[in-house]
Amino acid sequence: MSEKPNIFLTFARINKQKILVTGATGFIGSFIVAEALDRGMEVWAATRRSSSRKYLQQPGINFIELDLGSEEKLKEQLSGYSFDYVVHAAGVTKCLNSKDFFRTNTDGTKHLANVLIEMKMPIKRFVFVSSLSILGAIRERQPYTEITDNDVPQPNTAYGKSKLEAENYLRSLSDFPFVILRPTGVYGPREKDYFMMAQSIKKHVDFAVGYKRQDITFIYVKDVVQAVFLALSHDVCRKSFILSDGKVYSSRTFSDLIKKELGVKHVLRIVAPIWFLKVVSTVAEEMAHLTGRISALNRDKYNIMKQRNWRCDISAARRELGFKPEYDLERGVRITMKWYKDEGWI
Repeated sequence: MSEKPNIFLTFARINKQKILVTGATGFIGSFIVAEALDRGMEVWAATRRSSSRKYLQQPGINFIELDLGSEEKLKEQLSGYSFDYVVHAAGVTKCLNSKDFFRTNTDGTKHLANVLIEMKMPIKRFVFVSSLSILGAIRERQPYTEITDNDVPQPNTAYGKSKLEAENYLRSLSDFPFVILRPTGVYGPREKDYFMMAQSIKKHVDFAVGYKRQDITFIYVKDVVQAVFLALSHDVCRKSFILSDGKVYSSRTFSDLIKKELGVKHVLRIVAPIWFLKVVSTVAEEMAHLTGRISALNRDKYNIMKQRNWRCDISAARRELGFKPEYDLERGVRITMKWYKDEGWI
């Protein structure tokens, strides 16, 4: 991406375009920061005081603490600043209580947009990293057909509902220059949810759920980043775009690729019925409430894992943004597993 010269890259270096990235210490956000630096932009990484800056060690990063939970604090913290672009990648995917999704994903987005408008900050583009989950479990009857941006959202998770409410709020703001990106399952170095599958396979266990066919889609983190900068540089506004690598896979394909890259010859493949996953997820969520520790399994995760059709149409992103995925699953998994091994995660 960044090594390919283009008009946006040259323009950014000459004029030192200022970009604010929220969620900068997170999985996707840290890659966005790295790409912005490579493009010669003046990069401002929004962080929380408690956030680790482990993956933000590059020279040239400017840090700013932002409290997305309070418009008053945000106004104070952003006073005196002006940005050309804002990429809003901050959010939560797991919470103890469903209301926490809305407080962070929905209210945080509202507060940031409101303050930018109130301050009359002349931003050229506001890119909101949403999720395919806002569309929910639609088109589940076989033969599966592709989910599109024109489908009516029917989110079946608190996470998806909170992201959809944030999207709807942005649309309610007249003349606000947003672009919404809706990636399917994002994986890559530093990602922790798919990492759990790699851990399991390393221990010679491959766990899957449901006996009905499941079509899965993925997108490598750097392809999400590619889409972010295409959204910043193209004359496209107030639209949403689904993102994937353009292909469809089975869960077996994903696990076989992990198995190959980890050099695991034999695994015990366990396929559990959907009802069993529901019971385990419910118990795990109740235990999380009792212990105060967020569980990887919960009702939201259950609804995501039981969904059978994740096929999605990325033709709009290809056509209007010039989006061209560079990483298929085989290439992406190879790079990701190497990173996990090199970093001692596996």
